[in-house]
Amino acid sequence: MGHKITAGTKAPGFTFDSPWKKSLKFYDFLKSGNTILIFLRYMGCPICQMRISEIRRDWDEFNKRKLNVLVVLQSETENVISVSGSGETLKEKDVPFTIVLDPKEEIFGLYGVLPGSIFRYITPGTIVKAMRSKKLGFKHGVSEGKELQLPAVFIVDNKKVVKYAYYGKSVSDVPGNKELFDTAEGL
Repeated sequence: MGHKITAGTKAPGFTFDSPWKKSLKFYDFLKSGNTILIFLRYMGCPICQMRISEIRRDWDEFNKRKLNVLVVLQSETENVISVSGSGETLKEKDVPFTIVLDPKEEIFGLYGVLPGSIFRYITPGTIVKAMRSKKLGFKHGVSEGKELQLPAVFIVDNKKVVKYAYYGKSVSDVPGNKELFDTAEGL
């Protein structure tokens, strides 16, 4: 636990809950092509909400390229399904990808996705993304997990092999969708 996963190694398997289903198996998602695992902090994080909205916005392109997406969050079910400050409830049909609940951070640990220091939290890039997320209307919700948690992205093929591993250098350092499309296409 705690060691970084590198391209060319077998992806660790795990069982998880989503906000709407229980005891799902990660390897079951690998049967139909490449799967992108995106580790973000928690649903109440405005930068994470913005990143999730970008995935939703470009979902047709992910689908066209036959890319499965799993977003791993340090959140509990109730904090994912209640939309921050709106009184609305997020329904499974509104989320075309799979949300992986990891409130105990076990999957984060399995993939070596660790928290950073305060210097990786307050960076120019993070400040810009925080301001952008606020301008777009994303609001801070319930804090969960580790506030200094760094993100990561992995692309895993249907043979359970990690083809791409990226560990964020700050809390907002996550490859964008275009970069993921280009990377997946080159594998």
